[in-house]
Amino acid sequence: MIDLILVPQGAEYQAVRRGIRGATAPIVVPIPVGPAPLSRFLQALQQRQPMVPGQALLVMGLCGGLTQHQAIGDIVFYRECINRAEPPTLLPCDAALTERLQSTLIQKARLVRALTSDRLVSSAQEKHQLAQQYSADVVDMEGFAALESLQQAGVTVAMLRVISDNAQHALPTLTNAISADGALRPLPLALGMMRQPIAAARLVRGSLKGLKTLQAVTKQLCSGKSP
Repeated sequence: MIDLILVPQGAEYQAVRRGIRGATAPIVVPIPVGPAPLSRFLQALQQRQPMVPGQALLVMGLCGGLTQHQAIGDIVFYRECINRAEPPTLLPCDAALTERLQSTLIQKARLVRALTSDRLVSSAQEKHQLAQQYSADVVDMEGFAALESLQQAGVTVAMLRVISDNAQHALPTLTNAISADGALRPLPLALGMMRQPIAAARLVRGSLKGLKTLQAVTKQLCSGKSP
C-alpha cells in the first residue's frame, strides 16, 4: 500500500524504524526539519532517485495540537495542509489513500487541517491565534512543503502524525535549536530547555508519549496487528 515513508530525522525517525523492525515494510527516509530545508532535500532526492507518478508515500512524525480537541498521544491523519503565506495556500492529501490507511487502525484517528510553520510555535497564545486565523487543528514544520514537492512529482501522499504537545501549555522557546539545514543543534536545544525547566519537562513527557504511540502505530500499519 505504501512505497515510501518520510519522517523527520532524529527521535521520530528512530521511533518509526523501531516500529517496522521485523516487518516487511516500505523504505523509510529521514527528512530535515522545516519547510525550506525539506523542499531542498526533496528536490535533491528527486534528482537522485526520481519518484514515479502513482507511487504512494506516507509522511509520519509528531505535531502540535492547536485546539482543545487534540490531546497528547492522539493519532491524526491530515485532510489538508495550509501554509503561512499571504495569502495562504491550501493543499489536500490524497483522500483514498488516507481512508485506506485509516481503516487499518484500531484506534480512532481524527481527520484534521494542519498548518505548516517555518518556526517552532511555543506559546499557548500563539497556538490559539493560529487556530483561529487558519482554522487549523494542528501545526508542524514539514507538511505543506512535503505535499507541494511530492504532488509536483505526481505521487500520492497521505500524512499521519501523533500529537506531542497540546494547545493549553507553552513549550520552551527553541527557535535557535534548528539549523539552516533542518538539523537539531544540541547546545542551543539544551540551553533553551534549561532556561524554561517546567515547559521543558512538559515537552519531554509529551514527546516520549508521542514517540511511543508513533512506534506502535507504525508497527500496526506495517504488520496489520494492533499495537
